[in-house]
Amino acid sequence: MGQPTHALKEETTAMKTRASLTIAGLTVLAVTAAGCSGSSSGSGDADGPVEIEFWASQQAPSIALTEEALQPVLDAFEEESGIHVKLEVVDWANLTNRTLTAASTGVGPDVINIGNSNATTFQATGAFLPFGDEELEAIGGSERFVPASFATGGAEGQPPTSIPYIGYVYGLYYNKNILAEAGVEPPTSWEELTEVAQQVTDPDNGVWGLSIPGGMTQTNMHMAFILGTQDGGAPFDSEGSPTFTDPGLVDGIQRYIDLIGSLGVVNPADAQNTDTQQPMANFVDGKSAMLMGQNDVERALRERGLTPDDYGIVPIPTPIPLPSGGEDISSFVGGINISIFKNTEHKEAALEFVKYITSPEAQEIIDVPFGALPVNTDGVITYTDNPVAIETFSEILANRVTTFPRIPTFAGFTANVGGAVTQLVAQAATTGSVSRDDIVDALQEAQEQFEATN
Repeated sequence: MGQPTHALKEETTAMKTRASLTIAGLTVLAVTAAGCSGSSSGSGDADGPVEIEFWASQQAPSIALTEEALQPVLDAFEEESGIHVKLEVVDWANLTNRTLTAASTGVGPDVINIGNSNATTFQATGAFLPFGDEELEAIGGSERFVPASFATGGAEGQPPTSIPYIGYVYGLYYNKNILAEAGVEPPTSWEELTEVAQQVTDPDNGVWGLSIPGGMTQTNMHMAFILGTQDGGAPFDSEGSPTFTDPGLVDGIQRYIDLIGSLGVVNPADAQNTDTQQPMANFVDGKSAMLMGQNDVERALRERGLTPDDYGIVPIPTPIPLPSGGEDISSFVGGINISIFKNTEHKEAALEFVKYITSPEAQEIIDVPFGALPVNTDGVITYTDNPVAIETFSEILANRVTTFPRIPTFAGFTANVGGAVTQLVAQAATTGSVSRDDIVDALQEAQEQFEATN
């Protein structure tokens, strides 16, 4: 869903709870919402200043740093509009449950951040304001947003209930020195990626082709979806029914598992990495030649002492030729959206705030500490001055992305298929190989678990 790298471990923990949500009727798992204030709690009267409440997702390494990054923007908005924004930053481990609790009880903020992969799940609660023609006009129109990002706002054929806020996409980072010493170029196809990885892998000297967070359900789902889409796979049919054993999805997962299995270009110890910190450390320390990660990884690498002279970035390559039905993508559209609760007493103020905080001017400020991509068509990348990163990630977001299936039950795919891939990674690390039948069996079990809870 595009959370920053530091947040993914927390989000993985939260997925077990999300998997138990049934969005059919809609049944919502209620949890205690300590500290929540109602949408109607935004203050102000006809003669006084208006106050709205904003729950922001934690995008910096800490809640305090996220607050520090956002407050200047909120202060500037108040100076311009006279509207005071009461800010609460919520960590990713709690954001999903608190959002669903607010949706089911009607007690929550006026405005809230959501992971865009949850947009249709939250839309199905009926608690969020649809952005119809009037609302879209109030925030400056839909055409100012990157189309792929805007498409994440809700189910197809319905007015969106969330608007793009900040963006993230995946790319492939490579160590320039390791590739140069091996006499190889950055890969432009999946076949080249595996060849490069095999040429540079040297277990005796502790160097591997790639490093992965193999024990991390969220990232394993991401890789299954990206590679499966490249291979023509689809996890759901046109009716929204699960098709987890789709041959293309199986092919994509096989390619991912083979990296640590039959190809032996990933350290078996990577199966135990439950967050992104160790793979990044391996890359920084020259223990891996390549790393698949989102654009905010580039900022993290530089904070750890690397410079653009040390690494390059290319799209995650596809098989060549592209399999039948396959898509030439490097990523899904990751990112954070922003929504308004339907029962807010300050709709006009909330819309004015959404317009402001998603403007190119505000995003130029916000994107720097969050390592994020702008979601406006005329936005400027400000989190990095690396021209290669700017060019590569701009190209990926504009032309080499797809969206997650826009259905309310998508969280079940994350938990069940991501969990299955995590188990397959562990099996490959232990046994050295995973067969196609093993993958099909694991995905069939994942689908049965999904169907039992959705």
